[in-house]
Amino acid sequence: MKLSPREADGYFAKPDPGKTGILIYGADAMRVSLKRQQVLAALLGPGAEEEMRLTRLPGGDLRKDPAQLLDAVKAVGFFPGVRAVFVEGANDTATPAIIAALEEWQPGDARIVVTAGQLKASSKLRKAFEGHSNAYAAGIYDDPPSRAEIERILGEANIRDVPGDSMSALTDIANDIGPGDFSRMIEKLALYKHGDSSPLSLEDIGAVAPQSTEAALDDVLNVVAEGRSAEIGPLIRRLQAQGTNAVTLCIGATRHFRTLYTIASAPGGPAQGIGQLRPPLYGKRRDRMLRQAQNWGANRLETALTIITDTDLALRSAGQTAPALALMERALIRLAMLSRAR
Repeated sequence: MKLSPREADGYFAKPDPGKTGILIYGADAMRVSLKRQQVLAALLGPGAEEEMRLTRLPGGDLRKDPAQLLDAVKAVGFFPGVRAVFVEGANDTATPAIIAALEEWQPGDARIVVTAGQLKASSKLRKAFEGHSNAYAAGIYDDPPSRAEIERILGEANIRDVPGDSMSALTDIANDIGPGDFSRMIEKLALYKHGDSSPLSLEDIGAVAPQSTEAALDDVLNVVAEGRSAEIGPLIRRLQAQGTNAVTLCIGATRHFRTLYTIASAPGGPAQGIGQLRPPLYGKRRDRMLRQAQNWGANRLETALTIITDTDLALRSAGQTAPALALMERALIRLAMLSRAR
């Protein structure tokens, strides 16, 4: 049987021990792995490895010895409880052995959990599970995690008191980074909050959130918008070491100052403007952008955008001979000086 994404989420959280097994497939190996870990933990409970109730078989090994899968499924365990056989990275060469095990499965046998990469609708392995009356097939896609999925990950980490602004921030982070990185971030967050019963704050999240090139770019642009010209050079060297080029920096500056202009030019004032941003800003970042917009004002921000546009045209000009990052650095210093002009 084929599971829809919503049905699959329910099954992963509470698998039916009476089912023959499940095929989990998808292009993102990390997403597939995380779902496999979830379903095995829910199906077998704690201690499965120690009690030898879980058998692992690489999919590539089934070509040479296809009978080992059926032997593992039929084996009698020494400990009571549900047993499972996990076939990792199944492909076409493993399909005959898996189909044979599905056909021979009887109640009391080990459950069959199979993972695979992206499978076409015509795949024999996928058809075997989708057409089986007592087994499931679930495709894992690169969709952003739902709120329920994020709440589940937080719950497993014993992080339960999460205000709305913190949940929104976590949702934004989950949409920006991969599922593996997000899970590791939540593990760090759980350690960071160990022994702390206060609600999860934006400061807590900021303390463990992964620092990327995007974060370093934000650092430079905040320094520029706040007129701290002496700090621009070292930060640009840091971005250069991370592989950021002048055009990327110019695009980031355009986005930042356009956002400030949107805030500053709102008919009801900057407070109204920042409240209308989509996606919204939260916490310290919101307060910082509001202060910057109030300090600059709409008129000076128009001038700033003109400077950035002229620099962008110069960077893309065929006749430009000056080093691109040096040109961009000079423009940012001009902007920082402009922010202090009265």
